[in-house]
Amino acid sequence: MSFRIDPRLPLTGEVRRILADEIGRAISHLETAREKPEQGLHKCRKRLKSVRALLRLVRSGDEPFCQTENECYKQVSALLAGPREATALIETVDRLADAFPEQSAGGGLEPMRERLVLHQHEIHAGPGLDAAINAAIAACREGLERIDRLALPDQPEQAAKQRQMHGMGLGRLWPTPIKARRKAVDRLGEQLGELHDVFVIRALLDAKGEPLGPADETKLLRKLLKRSEKSLTKACLADAAELFGDSPKRSAKRLARKARDDLAAPQEEAKAA
Repeated sequence: MSFRIDPRLPLTGEVRRILADEIGRAISHLETAREKPEQGLHKCRKRLKSVRALLRLVRSGDEPFCQTENECYKQVSALLAGPREATALIETVDRLADAFPEQSAGGGLEPMRERLVLHQHEIHAGPGLDAAINAAIAACREGLERIDRLALPDQPEQAAKQRQMHGMGLGRLWPTPIKARRKAVDRLGEQLGELHDVFVIRALLDAKGEPLGPADETKLLRKLLKRSEKSLTKACLADAAELFGDSPKRSAKRLARKARDDLAAPQEEAKAA
């Protein structure tokens, strides 16, 4: 089954089912990361984001459980952040080269990219990655054993509090075309991720020891990062304003009303028959 809450079923059981599925997939991706870290780590962190988003969605129903588990998976993500960012920084340089082909023509970004590739190989080949994967798998397996402790009020309107990661989870309830909204949320998430990578690589440029090279070699990279940051910030703000125009309280009421109508429909049809 998918990451989708069925309003006809008890909320506790639905959330437990989804948590078990997402955490199980995260463990599978971690095992893949032993041989293919670039793919496995990225997919695992996406699953963990879904887990944490679901916990925030239902937090008001079981505050102690959700806070504890959210902190657990936050720490797991932190274990994997360094190895994943090593790959993301290379992807950032590649995006800059594609976005600004005229400025980057002639291989102006290649020296920095080569240093980032070397940095990635050092992290992925070292013992630290395997230790981080082992610790993350152990934490996720312990989390699976705790899922049965979750106890929620089995009313769908109790869960309608947060939206960014919940397009799929609330797909049956959302009163507007969900596919278009989900795509818009995904696009915003990707843009925010790219903006974060820009900040990370700028911090590396400013770090002591100039790990990406001396100032005369990184001048072009700094220029393109600044242009990319401006463009991404503008796009993110515009998309966020369109997506999240309603207040959380108003959105919750709309979702609750839609859920009640959907649940009442079969009963009305049965009476009419």
